[in-house]
Amino acid sequence: MSGTTTAPARPRRRATGDGAGRWVVLVVLCVSLLLVAVDATVLHVAVPAVTEDLRPGAVELLWIVDIYPLVCASLLILFGTLGDRVGRRRILLLGYGIFGIASAVAAFAPNPQTLILARALLGVGGAMIMPATLSILREVFPDRRERALAIGVWSAVAAVGAAIGPLLGGFLLEHFWWGSVFLVNIPLMLVSLPVGRLLLPESTGERDGPWDVVGAVMAAVGLFGAVLGVKRLGAGEPVLSVLTLGPLVAGAVLLVAFVRRQRRRTHPLVDLGMFARPAFSTAVGCIVLAMLALVGLELIAAQYLQLVLGLSPLRTGLRLLPLTFAAMAAGLLGARMLRRFGPRRMVSAGFCVTAVAVLVLTAMGGEDDAGLLLSGFVLLGFGLETTLFGAYESMLSEAPAARAGGAAAIGETSYQLGAGMGIALLGTVMNAAYAPGLTRVPGVPAAASGAAAHSLGEAYEVAGRLGGARGDALRHAARDSFVHGLHVTLLVSAGLLLLGAVAACRLPRVMQCDAGDGGVELPAQREADRSRVSA
Repeated sequence: MSGTTTAPARPRRRATGDGAGRWVVLVVLCVSLLLVAVDATVLHVAVPAVTEDLRPGAVELLWIVDIYPLVCASLLILFGTLGDRVGRRRILLLGYGIFGIASAVAAFAPNPQTLILARALLGVGGAMIMPATLSILREVFPDRRERALAIGVWSAVAAVGAAIGPLLGGFLLEHFWWGSVFLVNIPLMLVSLPVGRLLLPESTGERDGPWDVVGAVMAAVGLFGAVLGVKRLGAGEPVLSVLTLGPLVAGAVLLVAFVRRQRRRTHPLVDLGMFARPAFSTAVGCIVLAMLALVGLELIAAQYLQLVLGLSPLRTGLRLLPLTFAAMAAGLLGARMLRRFGPRRMVSAGFCVTAVAVLVLTAMGGEDDAGLLLSGFVLLGFGLETTLFGAYESMLSEAPAARAGGAAAIGETSYQLGAGMGIALLGTVMNAAYAPGLTRVPGVPAAASGAAAHSLGEAYEVAGRLGGARGDALRHAARDSFVHGLHVTLLVSAGLLLLGAVAACRLPRVMQCDAGDGGVELPAQREADRSRVSA
């Protein structure tokens, strides 16, 4: 039965706790989230330019791309719980500073090693910013109905950021050098730092007992190993490879030890008791399942549009925009849907709509069908965002206010782990369905067929080297096999989504608007906490 302690900065509390002030705070938080979301995808289109300029090796290039999400995912719990302890606003502002400095270093990196270090620092800043935005949002909007609307806006901005990253990167690369994709962060951070210091409220959770430094390090290293291993599996690396199995086993051992340590401690870093609440544990599971079922499909869909249909990267991004617009609409309508239908029906319906979208997309073939893709992507974006909105809102509302940072970190970590596992699982399914179609292509040597079985892009390269009728035969066989593999992968994804719809039945039937703190405090205590925030 813990409240939330607040600093005695009365003018700031009035500015952010009452009236329109809290919505100004939401704008500041959304700008923070937009930068982190854009930075996760903006580098993808700049990889060729970076490769030409810095000449990184294959391993260095892999680390340039992957180090940001690896570091960010592994440090979410550490900084989320640290914010509960030392102040969420303090951690957020520190994250702004690190993000801005790292962006400048990345933009002018003279060699691959410097760029890898700068990307790692960007991951540190992102890990500070992401859970802090959600936990401050939890604090500023104590009324669940208003908080649901705020989370809808927050999630819509996340969808926009992920989508405009490649488009923004492509635009900048047409006019400037590759470092410009990082420089755009600096002006926004220079504005966000003073504005955030002036407007954002400071709050902490419980401060009883020492902060578990050992536990925080165990969680960070364990998550780093687990996410690294999962990413290597998703990249098609052998399961028994030392560089794949080693991080997976080490990460799993450390995470199990972390859980056991938290259960023994009087003042744990992460309150595992939150998982005893069906709404919280189910919401976390729904986030994992949604990302597990869908994130791999995004990569496969991009390959389909470019390699099968022959669209340019820009046209591919434009084809995927309806998905983003539908996700934005679902986020903005999420609060109204949650009040009307309740968490259980909303999340279950979101899973079902997404499953229908996936099944619609199984009609994709070797020819372009713009109407089919448009309807499938719109349903996909709306259903996915409906699912994630309902799950995030239920998870955050169920957590005690004093543990908001830890709860937000758990949600973001679940998102990252689900995404990594989804790439590994659906990538494995795709490869298993794709490769057999290339074992016996008439007139094509076995060695060429074996190389083509690795991926569709490699199959096209082999076909180009063969040329003539044999090359055409291999190209057609590879394209047909890819479409077949895509259909199988979509069916597996639909099955996972339907499983999520069933799992969501454990969520509450109605939205309990009178339980702003997840039912942890008595009404009188909750009103006292609210008055401290707004006073």
